[in-house]
Amino acid sequence: MKRLLTLALSAAAVSGAFAQGFPSKPITLVVPFAAGGPTDLVARHLAEAMRKPMGGASIVVENAAGAGGTIGATKVARATADGHTLLVWHIGMAATTSLYRKQQFKPLEDFEYLGIINDVPMTLLGSPKLPANTYRDFENYIRANGGKLNLAHAGLGSASHICGLMWQSAVKLDKSMTTIAYRGTGPAMNDLIGGQIDVMCDQTTNTTSQIEAGRVKAFAVTTARPLSNNKVLKDYPTLQEMGLKDFNLTIWHGLYAPKGTPPDVLKKINDALVAALKDPEFVKRQNDLGALVATDKRVTPAGHKEFVAAEIAKLKTAIEAAGQFAD
Repeated sequence: MKRLLTLALSAAAVSGAFAQGFPSKPITLVVPFAAGGPTDLVARHLAEAMRKPMGGASIVVENAAGAGGTIGATKVARATADGHTLLVWHIGMAATTSLYRKQQFKPLEDFEYLGIINDVPMTLLGSPKLPANTYRDFENYIRANGGKLNLAHAGLGSASHICGLMWQSAVKLDKSMTTIAYRGTGPAMNDLIGGQIDVMCDQTTNTTSQIEAGRVKAFAVTTARPLSNNKVLKDYPTLQEMGLKDFNLTIWHGLYAPKGTPPDVLKKINDALVAALKDPEFVKRQNDLGALVATDKRVTPAGHKEFVAAEIAKLKTAIEAAGQFAD
């Protein structure tokens, strides 16, 4: 018993000493997508906001794109568990379990959960060439012409892919639309504006300016409540209001560390994250992107993990019903 107690005390002392010396080198936030996208912007804003509460530490963003985000996630899962390599990923963390039947990591087992960063609403869009101007007219048009129309997304595992799957599952179309995968939101949006694509569902960070400029038609938002504080989207209905019961989808972002990172280090990172989420400049930047900074229990490691587990179960139903897998 004395030996076990001694070992436990020694481990605690080592962990505490490790945390006191952390960070001992630059911290890397790995983003599993290309530079310039919404997740990349969130990570860069977060890096700036976390520097001060982290004692002025150097925090850099590294883009490791590919395979719907799983390349970057795998890199972090296999990184040294010392707190210097972290992952910023969106709802793909929950979707990957169903999208990829052969996985190189397990989302609930191979990471330490540090907290949710924000929620980004989604908008359901149509080409300016579509005859419909309201959601009800849009849905009727889709039901009548579903087999002739196409739905774009920014790649397997992307936010727009997940949103499209969820919407098609909820609306129960008799005739499926042809799904077209692009390499990124930019080219998909360009084709939507040009009328080569009929429908797309994507984050407000990508769509608000296009809606405001009248380049695309917006029909609804995916949140449970209307976006009454957004000057561009405040008058658009929610899909729940339009009859899709319990439809509520936001593209949340979370922060993760490799499994086995020392508890004291995790606490230091989570403390810095919580401080960053209260930083006025960070909050303003997120609001400008149409994102809502997290303020609930999901900013805690336990709350974050519980939330992701629930999201995995929710997305599994829609993905398996669609039969669209990434492997």
